[in-house]
Amino acid sequence: MLRSVEQRRVPGSQVDPRVTELRSAVARLRRRLAAYPVDFRDRSIAEEELAALAALAAGDHPDVPALRRSLLLIAGAIGSVSALGQGVRELREAVDLFGRAPRG
Repeated sequence: MLRSVEQRRVPGSQVDPRVTELRSAVARLRRRLAAYPVDFRDRSIAEEELAALAALAAGDHPDVPALRRSLLLIAGAIGSVSALGQGVRELREAVDLFGRAPRG
């Protein structure tokens, strides 16, 4: 379940719920990618960036520009692999919890 950007920490909790959602989205997409049987051109890029996102999510205050950069690289690497589309959408929604990218 996604939470609003304004919602920060649950009383008594040590972890920002946005970070928890990000960690979950990264883990789900990593599992889906690992289970995807077909090799594609930029798979290694997607795997590397998911590892980078996992490292960013390991901290309490991830670097939002770095999150967005990794998300963009993952989306580009996975491209039109429809079987992974839902996972990419969930990842984007988790990154958006930290604030939407400025338009312009």
